[in-house]
Amino acid sequence: MQTMIVDFIDQFGYLGVFLLITLENVFPPIPSEIVLTFSGFMTLHSSMTLTGVIIVATAGSVAGAIILYAVGRLLSVERLERLIDGKVGRLLHFKRSDLEKAERWFVKRGKSTLFFCRFIPIVRSLISIPAGTTKMPFIQFLFLTAAGTLIWNIVLVTLGQHAGKAWAQVAGYVDTFAHITLIVLIVLILAGVAYFVKTRFGKKARK
Repeated sequence: MQTMIVDFIDQFGYLGVFLLITLENVFPPIPSEIVLTFSGFMTLHSSMTLTGVIIVATAGSVAGAIILYAVGRLLSVERLERLIDGKVGRLLHFKRSDLEKAERWFVKRGKSTLFFCRFIPIVRSLISIPAGTTKMPFIQFLFLTAAGTLIWNIVLVTLGQHAGKAWAQVAGYVDTFAHITLIVLIVLILAGVAYFVKTRFGKKARK
């Protein structure tokens, strides 16, 4: 995949960066660290500039986030409630109160969550969905998304430029960070699921 990404940016320049970053936000397995660090390196050997790459990459990030925000709006709380009231909810022992708690938590802490999650691989893309589901104001969503992704893009593009030919090594370090972060998140999610199952099904067993 790295070779394909490098060739695409080399051929299409700014447009390639925009399209790849947009797609990366919708399809997280595409490694943004490779796109951004190589784009930074290319500012040394092409007509692309550091500022131009950062602006285009941020525009791509926002465009991809808007797509997932729209998906979240389609998955409205009302539709999820109907799903929970049906067979799926009964099978998983979910209640409306569980959804209401999650909604209240995101409404209360959604701003900081949305901003800081932009620095966490994979989550930085998926966090746009609950933002849409809970109907976070669109302008607020755009501002927080643009601010968070701008910082992420500045760091990686600048690292790629300063690393020069060693950009791939920098991308590797970021990729390692991404994998470690993902593992930690999976462990936390599994712990949360285990606690939920123990609490919910434990009560059923005692009854």
